[in-house]
Amino acid sequence: MKTPTISILTTVYNREKYLAECIESVQNGHFQDYEHIIVDDGSTDGSVALAQSYAVKDARIRVYQNETNLGDYPNRNQAASYATGKYIKYLDADDMLTNFMLEIMLHAMEENPTTALGLFDHSVLRPVYPQQLKPREFYLKSFNGKNDFIHRSPLGAIINRDVFNQEGGFSLERMTGDFELWLRLGARYPTVIIPGGAPGRHRDHDEQEMSLHRSDGIWPLKYEIITLEKLSSPNCPLTSEEQKFHSWAQKRKIARTILYGIKRHGLFKAIQMKEHYQTSWFSLIKNAFSSFE
Repeated sequence: MKTPTISILTTVYNREKYLAECIESVQNGHFQDYEHIIVDDGSTDGSVALAQSYAVKDARIRVYQNETNLGDYPNRNQAASYATGKYIKYLDADDMLTNFMLEIMLHAMEENPTTALGLFDHSVLRPVYPQQLKPREFYLKSFNGKNDFIHRSPLGAIINRDVFNQEGGFSLERMTGDFELWLRLGARYPTVIIPGGAPGRHRDHDEQEMSLHRSDGIWPLKYEIITLEKLSSPNCPLTSEEQKFHSWAQKRKIARTILYGIKRHGLFKAIQMKEHYQTSWFSLIKNAFSSFE
């Protein structure tokens, strides 16, 4: 059987009421050279039976069940282990593809064959896009305050499968694994930025883990700490002076986030944020009002 160009990976945990629309959005899309791998992570609803009902009618759909619950990013890595396509494209069970989304993303990757990662950028619509960014350019644009591509969820990304495997896939850190991977790949390989409005049809609902971001200051803080770690890493592609400046700016941002957390989340949560960052109140105040030297 011919190897598909794109492996669409859908991880599932109790998403029966959304899964049919997810699968059909792939089937009804214009691009058809794909395999759709669905990996259930121990659902207790009818998700597996529903997925299998589509698989018996469409040979491109393969359904797997984990023996134990792995959790979000471990299950994403598990799904990638079954993939055979040149590219992997994640599609959460409660999201949908738009009709030409796969073709747009594939075109950007094929036109830039050394690229490891493709990300939609909602913030800028310019004729120079799709645009390949080398590692230094990727980091500079990621932190210039004008672009939002670094904050794409897996729905807004397409990944070279060989590179994904070489790099060990997602980290297993809950909720931040995609953000960490984009920075990790962007530091080592070219990334193509794809113009666009919405890359797909994303649902917001109360069952999502992302709802935690709206109420718990720890989670946004984790993204900022990951950013600082990447900026401070020996693998950071910036020049030493650029690295120094952006690390300083990130430390100041983290300090202000935690201090503002007193007002936004209350003193107890701000103390938790401080302890998670492993610093003192003195250092936070110093960094929050520091100047670049």
